[in-house]
Amino acid sequence: MTPKSQQSEHLPTKEQVRSFIDESETPVGKREIARAFNIKGADRIYLKKILKELIDEGHLEKGRKQELAPAGALPSVAVIEVDRIDKDGEAIARPVSWQEDGKPPVIYVLQPGRTQAPGVRDRLLARLARQKDGTYEARVIRRLEPSVGPTLGVYTKIGKDGRVQPTNRKLKKEIVVREENSMGAQSGEVVLCDILPGKTYALPEGRVTQRVGPMGDAASLSLIAIHAHGIPDEFDKAAIKEALAAKPVSLGKRTDLRGLPLLTIDPADARDRDDAVWAAPDDDPKNKGGWQAIVAIADVAHYVTHGSALDKAAKERGNSVYFPDRVVPMLPHELSSDLCSLHENVDRPVMAVQMWFDSEGNKLRHKFMRGLIRSIASLTYRQAQDAHEGKTDDKTEMLATEVIEPLFGAYAALKKARTKRQPLDLDLPERRIEFGVDGFIKAVHKRERFEAHMLVEEFMIQANVSAAETLVKMKQPCMFRVHEPPTTDKMIGLQETLADMNIRYAKGQVVTTETFNRILAQADNDIDRELVSSLVLRSQSQAVYSPDNLHHFGLHLQNYAHFTSPIRRYADLMVHRSLISALKLGDGGLKDEEAFEFREIGTQISATERRAMVAERETTDRFTAVFLANKVGEIFQAKVSGVTRAGLFLSLDDSGADALAPISTLGNDFFNFDPEKHMLVGKRTGRVFRLADRLAVRLREVDIVTGSMIVEIEDGRDGGSTPVRRPDPNRKMRGGTKPPARKPVKKKKRTLPKGKKWARRRQETS
Repeated sequence: MTPKSQQSEHLPTKEQVRSFIDESETPVGKREIARAFNIKGADRIYLKKILKELIDEGHLEKGRKQELAPAGALPSVAVIEVDRIDKDGEAIARPVSWQEDGKPPVIYVLQPGRTQAPGVRDRLLARLARQKDGTYEARVIRRLEPSVGPTLGVYTKIGKDGRVQPTNRKLKKEIVVREENSMGAQSGEVVLCDILPGKTYALPEGRVTQRVGPMGDAASLSLIAIHAHGIPDEFDKAAIKEALAAKPVSLGKRTDLRGLPLLTIDPADARDRDDAVWAAPDDDPKNKGGWQAIVAIADVAHYVTHGSALDKAAKERGNSVYFPDRVVPMLPHELSSDLCSLHENVDRPVMAVQMWFDSEGNKLRHKFMRGLIRSIASLTYRQAQDAHEGKTDDKTEMLATEVIEPLFGAYAALKKARTKRQPLDLDLPERRIEFGVDGFIKAVHKRERFEAHMLVEEFMIQANVSAAETLVKMKQPCMFRVHEPPTTDKMIGLQETLADMNIRYAKGQVVTTETFNRILAQADNDIDRELVSSLVLRSQSQAVYSPDNLHHFGLHLQNYAHFTSPIRRYADLMVHRSLISALKLGDGGLKDEEAFEFREIGTQISATERRAMVAERETTDRFTAVFLANKVGEIFQAKVSGVTRAGLFLSLDDSGADALAPISTLGNDFFNFDPEKHMLVGKRTGRVFRLADRLAVRLREVDIVTGSMIVEIEDGRDGGSTPVRRPDPNRKMRGGTKPPARKPVKKKKRTLPKGKKWARRRQETS
């Protein structure tokens, strides 16, 4: 509510301000709003407050230049792509970068004078004006040149020549490759080809520049994602030269931590080891039952300094990208897998934080240091868990009592504080690809999750919190990991979805992580819990990197920054540099000019992180599709994860693979789509398909190029669809009366038009 003291007759209401912004053709700034309503002086505080309220309520969004627009609105200038030409010859376009849920608004491209009219797939830089009906008009600023880079695709031989089907789903046209330009490629091979200059209205011609390998080979599947998303996978000579020149670090002024039994705990297929842990009971008599712990992180800042070739390469990548068969590292192998990796029994430089906790897991204090460690062991999560449960092997037998058990003891205390804090507790199992000796996929599993995983995660979270708290306290630049609460619109959509699954959530309540955990607790079984976790995840805001401390909603933490993985995340490296400068821990700290780049870098590395996530997911889908390609015709148990007009999206229980059951495969019926209840209802049979239904499906089609799968519903479904109860014609209505009898509809006799009657008669008499 706006204070009464700030309201006066000449000031606009919140609704008036919102209407002004909604009706504006382009995004507007505070200055334009103040000028429109003649708001001056101290009254600007009132304007700032109601604008903040509109943003918090999800009605407005801030643009790149602090411009305000209705939620989901497009910027005043954007890159658009012509999608189609309508029957009147008008070009209809869509925005190239659209991050919102749902379909983007329609953009009508105005005829650009005497210049050539835009065609389908043309990219244009245009000035956009929003219309009252929610559509946009675009005035072309300039036509953008089409991409002329190499195209990755699957080659198919047709006669002497061939065709290349691009792996990028956005590229609809196949590429014609003449025999002399094919490099001898065979059908089914993944190839790189350059587009040859020529007319664009026909199929483009190309020249094969590289034969990657057969489609379905692991190397080919990863390369598809690398190329499709423009992920840099090679380092320039300058960066390689710096990496090769790097040397091991001596103790010098560092704190010697080599006497402590620090060890690393990682997945069995880990490519790098950037964190080591140690814990022991606190020997302070004032902290009875308390614990102390050290988290030691590879000191990447020692090797990668601001402005160096390595720094430029790492900043461009933003993060490492992990595929089932390989990693595209942020740093060259010489650093990421060697000098910055905390291998056992070798000296390695670290940035370390020592933390003290009470018996309830509350952090009492912490301190940072630059040290030198020698990890005593590199364990897998399975090894650490087995040792904790008394099943030791040759490596863990000597470590179980004095090293591993104190870690679990400290975690037991931290778990108490975590439970009290109530972070978002999602159940989202990962898929793991298992390869055979021949390099091809042997199986697809869901990754096992142990208490050892949660131990390491909680230690890392506490180290990240300590880093953020230190930089906040010392008023130093920090790259925060920000996760804002979900918007009102997304919560309304989630509530409607959950209601159809008989999961209760009251509208209007203050949304907290505990709210979501109560929702998750209502899931009946593990499969339902995975689905609900997925739905809750979709309702969340995207976590980003920012120099503004907007807190972390999901973890329920006020101060949070990534500190624990500088080998694979550039954000962590920036936090290390800021800590080094703030605490005067030697060379490799933050430069003054770098501090001014935090906002721009935060935007960039948030984008590279999203790019990596999409590429990794698509590649996992392709690997899974290759594995299931040999199982076409088999029956699988599945869960409905989405309902649309086009059909059902399903998640297969065993592999977690996603598949589509087109509406044409659901039965000989016409299905009505109910978007509010997430249901498809058969008009003739009354069959209902709804979200969370368990179904038996037959795998019908697998496309390993795109990673997509088509299934059809088996008639012997596992309680999936339910018939709609049709109204009883004899049922009494309220008041004891029967419903009025329906009048029989008299069918009209079907007749042919006059011309066709004459033609039929003539044919019969001839």
